[in-house]
Amino acid sequence: MKKYDLIVIGGGAGGLTAAAGGANFGAKVALIDKASFGGDCLWTGCVPTKSLIQSAKIVQTAKKASHLFDLEVRGVPNFKAARDRLNESIATIQKHDDDQRFIDMGIDVYHGSATFKNENEIKINGETTIKGKRIVIATGSRPMIPPIDGIKETGYLTNETALQLDKQPESLLVVGGGPIGLEFAQSFTRFGTKVTVVEMGATILGKEDSDLVPYVIDSLKSEGVQFITGAKVVKTALTSAVKEVTIEQNDQQFVLKFDEILLASGRVPNSDKLELENTDIKTNRGYITVNKKLQTSVPHIYAIGDVNGYYPFTHKAGYEGKLVVSNAVFGLKRNADYTNLPWVTYTDPELFHLGLTEEEARKSGKKIKVYKTPLDDVDRFVSDHETKGLIKIIADEKGVILGAHAVGPGAGDFMQEVVFAKQFGHKIGSISNVIHPYPTHVGGVQRTADLYWREKLASSSIMNVLKNYVKWFR
Repeated sequence: MKKYDLIVIGGGAGGLTAAAGGANFGAKVALIDKASFGGDCLWTGCVPTKSLIQSAKIVQTAKKASHLFDLEVRGVPNFKAARDRLNESIATIQKHDDDQRFIDMGIDVYHGSATFKNENEIKINGETTIKGKRIVIATGSRPMIPPIDGIKETGYLTNETALQLDKQPESLLVVGGGPIGLEFAQSFTRFGTKVTVVEMGATILGKEDSDLVPYVIDSLKSEGVQFITGAKVVKTALTSAVKEVTIEQNDQQFVLKFDEILLASGRVPNSDKLELENTDIKTNRGYITVNKKLQTSVPHIYAIGDVNGYYPFTHKAGYEGKLVVSNAVFGLKRNADYTNLPWVTYTDPELFHLGLTEEEARKSGKKIKVYKTPLDDVDRFVSDHETKGLIKIIADEKGVILGAHAVGPGAGDFMQEVVFAKQFGHKIGSISNVIHPYPTHVGGVQRTADLYWREKLASSSIMNVLKNYVKWFR
């Protein structure tokens, strides 16, 4: 039986980071995945969906150009071409995660299903057994299939299968108004599909700042997406190749017909096939319970990424992969800290989120200041004729950044300066003092930070002293 300092189960962002980090520091590492490395992000998540979003944006830009500049655009967008483009993206990026790269690092690579024989031994495909001093579980998650009557018989799409369609459906029901559902809804709409989104909550994107969500809703509605909120799908049936969907809203039921149904109402952790019953590892609804050091209830076993239930983002898994190397390989006791974890919803306009929303900040009991800049006050957005959006920074009385949010074209990029400032303790006023090129989109961030000094000086007694000094100096 082969013995290792570190066994990593799962070849996604977190697992690959942990395995590579351990090997780089001299640990003997085994890396196990049932398929090719890269995880959900590469094969069915971040990479292909962003490629699809970009293809849909090109189509939308062509339509927009035809109206603005008297161009003639004919024909129907070829969805298969978009599928081929995203597959090209996957193939290119996958080269960075192929087996040989990790073999060259000295890592032993195994492909197959991993199960726990006991708390130190892992079986691969029920045959090979290896032993690890430390073990990292990084098995990710998969789409949740809600308990809708008839859904299996009717058939459905998920983010995994929707990406490999040869042709876009004429009509599509998206079940779930979160980031995944909305990104697909807008993309398919731009390719000509008639899309309806059903969301159980009172509004879509319920975890986002309420000032910004309306911009996303208005944009999607203007492109033809229809929303049914405060509602749920209770039943589906297949009739003459059309899918009849029974929707319940306000205690009333009605039936709509669609060509396809896309389920985007959540994720479930991939922990059910690990045979955790052979260990003392505790779970909650399938998510592996971990402490702040990412240890499970069995101290030498760690869980990172989607499988531990904290924030289902690739960049969060990568962060945890680095942290677990410190703790599992070096024996340090570093805590995971998600205070400065940003995320982006890649609709058009993009929606950026960092830290507390205004609602959360007010509930915290802290005295806060809120600084807002609409994009029509930012020269670069004006010159681009892309003025629908908002930048919002929330700070305490001393200017410490508590949260930052933005909605607009490229918000996920132009707000990165605020991520740096918040993480390293720079106050909002520091951003104002940075020299930014003109005109750029990030100028909107500086303009928002300028509001801090404007307010501070206007409300300060020192202003009267300065005014008197200026009068004397003149």
